[in-house]
Amino acid sequence: MIAMAGPHRTGEHLIQYLQRLTPQVRGRLLVELERLHLLGEDIPHSEPLIAALRAEFRGTGQNHYRAGNPSRYFFEPLEPVLVDGAPERANSGQIARGSLGPIWSFVSEKLLPSMAADYVANAKGTIAANDLGETRRIAATFQKKVLTYLDGTLGLPDGAAEVRAGLMAYTSSHATFDDLMKMRHFLCARPELADFTRALAPKIPKLDGPVLANVLKLLGALKSKRSDAVPFALTIIAGRLERPRELMLLATIPAGSRTPAEIAATPYAIAVSMVLDQIDEKRLLLLFALRNNRMVQAKEIVGDIYKIEQAVRERIDLTGSGWGKRLQDLMTALQAALDAEISSIPTDHLHLTHILESSKLRPDLSFGDRITHFLAKSRKALGWSASKER
Repeated sequence: MIAMAGPHRTGEHLIQYLQRLTPQVRGRLLVELERLHLLGEDIPHSEPLIAALRAEFRGTGQNHYRAGNPSRYFFEPLEPVLVDGAPERANSGQIARGSLGPIWSFVSEKLLPSMAADYVANAKGTIAANDLGETRRIAATFQKKVLTYLDGTLGLPDGAAEVRAGLMAYTSSHATFDDLMKMRHFLCARPELADFTRALAPKIPKLDGPVLANVLKLLGALKSKRSDAVPFALTIIAGRLERPRELMLLATIPAGSRTPAEIAATPYAIAVSMVLDQIDEKRLLLLFALRNNRMVQAKEIVGDIYKIEQAVRERIDLTGSGWGKRLQDLMTALQAALDAEISSIPTDHLHLTHILESSKLRPDLSFGDRITHFLAKSRKALGWSASKER
């Protein structure tokens, strides 16, 4: 009988197999493993692979986010709208960091290889001379060349299909093409977004009164010039809010109603969907915290989820609406994930389940009530009172 290899032995075999692959293939494998990891996929023996690949690309300078890498300056303007989630989870105002590697490989190897090589050589010289102003200037020049070439290609009958196929050589994520298109829109609207960002307060403790009026005014001015830049502006606003869930006020307050149809008719109704996205983002953070036994952090995340859910229900009559269904689906996914994680907690750690307990909810409650009850129990564990957050 042949003995089964243990996890450690399997990991060693996989790492040995990696050495047979070309550096380009290993780089693409790292992108895919990280993308699946961000999607919450449980891939056996992936941790040692990811660690080995990350160590390799840190050591060789192929990491696209390393300070001295020219590609970092090419993507630098996107920083306010970059998110760490998988490309599939990035909304219309976000661009996934995980898409930048495949996009850069596509640009530098297929789209404009000669121009990219020139840019890299010139940028390396200015970076070495610590002339970052000049580095950013030549990066902006190369961005314009990429945009011009992309526009020309996309204008052809099969242009979009050609670009999609080119990207698929570097990633299996179809959402990377969407991120490339968002990057194109963002860079085209960069001057208007820069004006908007400069006029926006660096920190917004509370979105109400004159502050809300000013933000709406700035959004209106941007919308009149570049309507396609509005989702990015909303992401930038959310990043400056002390309570990001207040982003939906940009839709609910102008509507002057809790009716979904009236809110959906406002110019910034997408803000509601973006706030619902925050629940899903926090669900993934919660699972990470639980899997790493970070229970204090898990308690804080559950509290944040409750506050978002409560704020949405207070501002919108969700009955029969698409937003209501999405909120229900998000909370269903949350409870299923928590049930799975809690059931995996070792018996000597069962005292921790009171923080996020969902498997012992009263069976006579409706699902919606069960979720509310579950979150209320979590809220009590936090010691949080609704009177503290209005």
